[in-house]
Amino acid sequence: MTARPPAIHQVLATLAYGDAIGHEVLGIQRVLRRAGYASEIFVETADRTLEPLTYDYRELVDASHPDNLLIHHFSIGSKASRTAFAVPDRMALIYHNITPPEYFSTIHRRLARQCFHGRREILAYIDRCDLAMGDSEFNRQDLERFGFTRTAVLPVVPDFLHLEGPPNRFIAGRYDDEWTNIVFVGRVISNKKIEDLIWFFHAYHTRYNPRSRLLIVGAFSMFERYMAMLYHLIDELDLDHVHFAGHVSDEELVAYYEVADLFLCASEHEGFCVPIVEAFHEEIPVLAYAATAVPATMDGAGVLFAEKDPDLVAAQMDALVSNQRLRDAVVDAQLAAVDRLKAKDFDGTLLGLVERILTAPRGSRPHVAADFWQQFDMAEDLEQRRLDRPSLYKALPWS
Repeated sequence: MTARPPAIHQVLATLAYGDAIGHEVLGIQRVLRRAGYASEIFVETADRTLEPLTYDYRELVDASHPDNLLIHHFSIGSKASRTAFAVPDRMALIYHNITPPEYFSTIHRRLARQCFHGRREILAYIDRCDLAMGDSEFNRQDLERFGFTRTAVLPVVPDFLHLEGPPNRFIAGRYDDEWTNIVFVGRVISNKKIEDLIWFFHAYHTRYNPRSRLLIVGAFSMFERYMAMLYHLIDELDLDHVHFAGHVSDEELVAYYEVADLFLCASEHEGFCVPIVEAFHEEIPVLAYAATAVPATMDGAGVLFAEKDPDLVAAQMDALVSNQRLRDAVVDAQLAAVDRLKAKDFDGTLLGLVERILTAPRGSRPHVAADFWQQFDMAEDLEQRRLDRPSLYKALPWS
């Protein structure tokens, strides 16, 4: 009788709609299931549209088995993460990078603390996991800096299916005109340096092309202080035509890419930056700051700048928008980079790494406090009381 292959589940804090990590998680599940593995996704929270594809992280306890492999997408620390640490399954850790906390110290102290604790908490997994994988070489090197010795790269190979649908007609109609659209896609968060985008756009708009607009496409909830600073900068520069789109649907994203004349990125910390590759795919010339993983992601294509001088960047923006020969050459090189990325055997790499883990001697069993599972049950009971009897929950002696 043939032994049944072990289950390979994934666990992460949040599965978000339209998120690069979310796309990777679902892609990993498809590959594992096609290979014959039972594979589920356990999360602390999930976007409403994705909830039916997930299980609550607390159900991981019942699904756990020492022969199983748990793929843990490590983030800034969560209940799901700590539960994953404690179960007896083998573990492969996927590290998507944690932004250095100093980017948030003045605009979001709670997130700064979470990032600080996350970059410290990951050290506990050095002995816990059988293999630590970065989704880029930059992230793998970050793992080595933390002290991980068993590392590998599971490359990001973006799935462009979400860009193949029709564009949102309202967005396309609103911005598809004779004006030049400078676009950035990504969360409106301080490491993305949206203020630098605004300075660059100001130089371009005032010196080269007054019939231009800046479209910033990405969620900005929870960062009201940062948004207030950005609006203050826009007001100080007396700058019109800067538009914040917020979180968008796939159809809206397709429309923004369709009307874009240039993708501009000033981010100072990226583990990969999927929107750059999406812009390559959509044949939009990319001009990006050469920091962290961005040069490797661009793979010799697009245009990089090393100095954040608004005059110099504006001149490069103008060249990419107005010089058709240069524009065509840049787009051709970007499409070649996309072809090289697509040629990477993600399925084979993933399954090869899985086989490598399952056939190697397993790492150390997790060392947890003697009362860990008692605390786990207590936390679950408290959560149920909070939902069912909120007044009783509030009356509990927390001090």
